[in-house]
Amino acid sequence: MWTLEGTSNAGGTLEFRDVGYAPRGRVVLDHLEFHVDPGETLVLLGRSGSGKTTALRLINRMLEPTSGEICIGGHNIGPLDPILLRRRIGYVIQDFGLLPHWTVEQNVALVPQLLDWPLAKRRERAHELLDQVGLPVHEMSTRYPHQLSGGQRQRVGVARALAAEPLLLLFDEPFGALDPITRHEMQRMFIDLRGRFGGASVFVTHDLAEALVIGTRIAVLDQGKLEGMFTPETFVRAETPLAKAFLDTLPPGIANPFRTAKD
Repeated sequence: MWTLEGTSNAGGTLEFRDVGYAPRGRVVLDHLEFHVDPGETLVLLGRSGSGKTTALRLINRMLEPTSGEICIGGHNIGPLDPILLRRRIGYVIQDFGLLPHWTVEQNVALVPQLLDWPLAKRRERAHELLDQVGLPVHEMSTRYPHQLSGGQRQRVGVARALAAEPLLLLFDEPFGALDPITRHEMQRMFIDLRGRFGGASVFVTHDLAEALVIGTRIAVLDQGKLEGMFTPETFVRAETPLAKAFLDTLPPGIANPFRTAKD
């Protein structure tokens, strides 16, 4: 049986193969199929209740599919120990999820500690990542979450997700509670870090403007079904009903940013 031992940090292509989730017969996800290659960011875009977060929770085994299978690098993750799997997947959520009585350094090094990394290696990794997310190590490493701004806490959350060299990254509306300027800064930081990470990432949002900035591809979910798959360039010419409804939410000044003058 496949195990996580020896699996490279960029764990390979993530695949949903005919995945369904229908607890007690109530269909939440219906025959969902997509793949995300290393280096890609697939944005899951949809209304509230469309199944976006459910799809993420299936990837890290917080929920189990009722049909189909989810694979990483061609291997079904179903037989794996879910705790070990979660320790190899970076997960960033909107409310930060930091441990309030741990310092910034300790929060970033949480998963390496669970994986029994030596103390010196944990500290070195935490300091390296704090620098990468734009937090001065000498100022921030000994602070506690309540001493940080919302944007700083989210930077710590991103650093923590990257700390144990994950197979892939999951983001569940991570920047939704931030002010517009900080949100823009976090989006640019994410794009910079993605190039260094190299693995696949899945990003949930209901904000089309964010999806167009973040995503290499955008999957539109409607009532648990995949309505369409687009690149940012093709999304702005989409003709499917929900995609067109999302396009109508863009302010006129920035609508269809990939259109040419001829379009």
